[in-house]
Amino acid sequence: MQNQTHSRSPLNSRQGLALVSLARQTLLRHFEEPIDPADAASLASQLDDEALKARSGTFVTLTLDDQLRGCIGSLSAKQTIAAGVRDNALNAAFHDPRFAPLSKTEMNRVHIEVSVLTDPLPLEYQGGDDLLAKLRPGIDGVIIRKGYASATFLPQVWDQLPQADQFLSHLCLKAGLSVDEWRKGTLTVEIYQVQYFEEPR
Repeated sequence: MQNQTHSRSPLNSRQGLALVSLARQTLLRHFEEPIDPADAASLASQLDDEALKARSGTFVTLTLDDQLRGCIGSLSAKQTIAAGVRDNALNAAFHDPRFAPLSKTEMNRVHIEVSVLTDPLPLEYQGGDDLLAKLRPGIDGVIIRKGYASATFLPQVWDQLPQADQFLSHLCLKAGLSVDEWRKGTLTVEIYQVQYFEEPR
């Protein structure tokens, strides 16, 4: 888990696991699955934490058999952390256009990860080589924009795409741009960092 500097204090593991529990209980409630009253009460108490009432961008990532099953989030700090996780758990499960809605039978097998973002900051660069040199694999989440096209990869994506040129090429494809658009030096680029928390495997 990456702990990066931010205007707010980093979350601790207990707070992070509360967010993961919030995501799971949100999905269980959607499917009208029973939730142990003690677990529900414990989570409600944990969420009454000023740190989780801070505003920050959040993402919720769902995987099934180690394959992506849904990932939706918000880059801007428009919501509290807890509210963002609650909304993005539902969005990742049911509104990711790349996947069919999560089914009730998949619910017990899905693995949940929550990311809490720092505020994105502009990355100034001069050309593709300079951009490659300034990115920090495994640390930086990256947002690219050109006209109406935009896309982001969380820092965790470096695990699958450890080379910066591959990372950027796939990110351009995700944005609907040509694979080598990043080489032209015409993209607006922002970077951010995350703290991420996941369920025990």
